[in-house]
Amino acid sequence: MRTRRAALVGALAAVSMVAVSACGATADKEDSGSGGDGKPVTGLRLMVPNTPGSGYDLTARTVSQVMQDTKVASGIQVFTLPGASGTVGLQRLVNEKGNGKMAMQMGLGVVGASYTSKSEATLTDTTPIAKLIEEAGAIVVPKDSPYKTMDDLVTAWKKNPKKLAVGGGSSPGGPDHLLPMQLAKAVGIKPKDVNYVSYDGGGELLPAILGNKIGFGASGFGEFLDQIEAGQVRVLAVTSEKPIDALKDAPTLKDQGIDLVFTNWRGIVAPPGITDEQKKTWIDALTTMHDSDEWKAQLEKNGWVDAFATGDEFGSYLTEQDKAVADLLAELGLA
Repeated sequence: MRTRRAALVGALAAVSMVAVSACGATADKEDSGSGGDGKPVTGLRLMVPNTPGSGYDLTARTVSQVMQDTKVASGIQVFTLPGASGTVGLQRLVNEKGNGKMAMQMGLGVVGASYTSKSEATLTDTTPIAKLIEEAGAIVVPKDSPYKTMDDLVTAWKKNPKKLAVGGGSSPGGPDHLLPMQLAKAVGIKPKDVNYVSYDGGGELLPAILGNKIGFGASGFGEFLDQIEAGQVRVLAVTSEKPIDALKDAPTLKDQGIDLVFTNWRGIVAPPGITDEQKKTWIDALTTMHDSDEWKAQLEKNGWVDAFATGDEFGSYLTEQDKAVADLLAELGLA
């Protein structure tokens, strides 16, 4: 099955790899371009710690495409290194100490995984570059599901929460885990009774939903856009404060009497030990990208909320998120 979204990710990957091939002679040089002279930055590598087709993957390839379309950078290589809900990639990034040409696309999911996977590497070891976006979640079921509304789902869920499985594309502590835990609490179910099944990114979650291996899915709505449009997946609710333009027919949780708003975020971090100039190169390039009309168009197209913050501001936010997730996981006995 090749969806429009899969085709989009493939096309973005092709754009990235063609650019890498064209600029391969300079990509590995330390002086391969800083952008300070107005020329495109070259030789950058952006790692995705999840499977192809995941939300991280789409975000990273969109960043790469816009940076190259706007001539902010040239020859960006986007590559995936999935495993352990993002912590395999995190360990690789931390091992790249001092490599100012590499960065990693990440988000809330990697924060929790660093604890539940008992990773030696943590996000506090990295260099914060930029927070990019926030995205609402969605509660989805396959087209032939007996649950037509949130009321249908909640009624069945409350009868037997340990039997009705919910799947998400992140490990415990990540956004797809936090969402159903908070939803359970909002509807009167004990979070410890929730039967949560973890998948390594949206690329693995989607087949489980379509194959009726779980009762419902909870993840960023962008993971399901093609299947929603094709009628293969039905959205019972979005988790934003207001309805989403990309899903005009999908009601919010609040619309259905459930007092919960939930959003995920994504950002970029670099290895530890990079120089201030290398950090500035990444921040300047992403700031220029962020200010472009092309990026604004992608925000609208993908239903992303602009949440841009760089450097120390993002670092402080990351520290707060790290502590909050650690505390929650400790409460659940997962860290």
